[in-house]
Amino acid sequence: LAAFCAALWAGAAEASCRLALVLALDVSSSVDAVEYDQQRLGLALALNAADVRHAILRGGTGDVAIAVYEWSGMRQQTLHLDWTALRTERDIDAVVAALGGMERGYDDFPTALGYGLSYGATLMARAPHCARHVINISGDGENNHGFGPELVRKHFPLEGVTVNGLVISGDVPGIAAYYREHVISGPGAFVEIADGFDGFETAMARKLFREINDIMLGGATPSTRPRG
Repeated sequence: LAAFCAALWAGAAEASCRLALVLALDVSSSVDAVEYDQQRLGLALALNAADVRHAILRGGTGDVAIAVYEWSGMRQQTLHLDWTALRTERDIDAVVAALGGMERGYDDFPTALGYGLSYGATLMARAPHCARHVINISGDGENNHGFGPELVRKHFPLEGVTVNGLVISGDVPGIAAYYREHVISGPGAFVEIADGFDGFETAMARKLFREINDIMLGGATPSTRPRG
C-alpha cells in the first residue's frame, strides 16, 4: 500500500490541490466486528458513490488528496492509507479496493478521542499543500481515556484546519451535542449523524459530498468559535 501511495503521489509537488482530507474511524472496544465491517465497507462504498466520485473529479479546480487511519486507545492508531491524490477514476478504484480490504488494527482499547484527533493533526501537518484542510473523525462515544479532544486545538498544529465529526448514534445519549461542543472546530465545521452503524455508509457519503464541495449550511455553529 505504501508503494501504491508513493506512485500515485510521485511528482505531485507542483500539482494544484483543493482539498486535503483525513478520514478517521473509531475502532475502540465499543465497536464489535460486525460494526467494524459496516464502517470499513461503508467508507469504501461512500467513496465509490457516483455523486462523490463526480465531486472529487469534476467538483472544482485541483486535486483531492486523502489519508485514512483508525483510532482507539492512547497509542492505538493505525494508518491504512497515507496521503494519496485522487485524479482519475482508476485512482478512486484503487483506493476503494484498498479500504474495502482493510484489516482492523486494534479491538480492545478505550475511546481516547483526544489522542485519536491528535494523530490526525500530526498526519495533517505533513499533508500536501492544498487550499483547504479537513479532518473527518467518526465515533460512537465520548472520550474516556487521556486528554480530551478540546485540548488538541491548543496544543497541536491545527491552524486553518477544519475538524468535522460523524457521530454514530446508539447507546450514548447526547453524543452529537458532545461532538459539537468538544470535537469540531475550524472554518465551516459541522457534525453529521449516522443512524447507528447501519446508517454509516449513507451518512459518510453525505458528509464526503458536503466536504468535497465545501458546502456550508445554516448560520453560526460552534465551528465559528475563536480558536486558541
